[in-house]
Amino acid sequence: MIIIEGIVGNSNEPQWRARLEGADIDWLTLDQWEAQKSRLRKATEQDVELALSLDRNTHLHDGDILLWDEDHRRAVVARIDLKEVMVIDLAAVIGEDKDAIVRTVFELGHALGNQHWPAVVKGTRVFVPLTVDRKVMASVMKTHNLPGVRYDFAPGADVIPYMAPHEARRLFGGAGATPHSHVHEHGHRHHDHGQDESHDH
Repeated sequence: MIIIEGIVGNSNEPQWRARLEGADIDWLTLDQWEAQKSRLRKATEQDVELALSLDRNTHLHDGDILLWDEDHRRAVVARIDLKEVMVIDLAAVIGEDKDAIVRTVFELGHALGNQHWPAVVKGTRVFVPLTVDRKVMASVMKTHNLPGVRYDFAPGADVIPYMAPHEARRLFGGAGATPHSHVHEHGHRHHDHGQDESHDH
């Protein structure tokens, strides 16, 4: 068993992209729950047993290099399967009068809470992991048809770099397993209206 205590680099970084070209790459495939763990034992695709022992707040990103053998040009690289995320944009709502803002934000929180969907609020955007089929989530949003609220879907890999570790765990860390524990907290947090990039539908 090989103990991994840190990350060597990431295969998407320019300096590593060149070094890994033609190298023997062994993948450690993790699901979204496993990627949030700092302690984990798992075998790679080539059956190399690894024991992750990372700093408590560290979570793995897709392409993280766990081992690099320069002499033999071999690497162990993390491959992370992250679900899509629904990105709800409230930027247009902020221009409304106070009553309209409160009503819309309350109704959105109620809609998400009724579905037991966990969420992370950052600025004027609300991030909701796909816990059901994308069409089902789109249907719920269309049913509520909240004025000024736009939404789109983004790959989890595009969203996770903007998340703090505790936010990433909320979105990708077994969210579907214990949805009830998150509902009430998020219903109250929809009142955060700080400015952020918009994500148009």
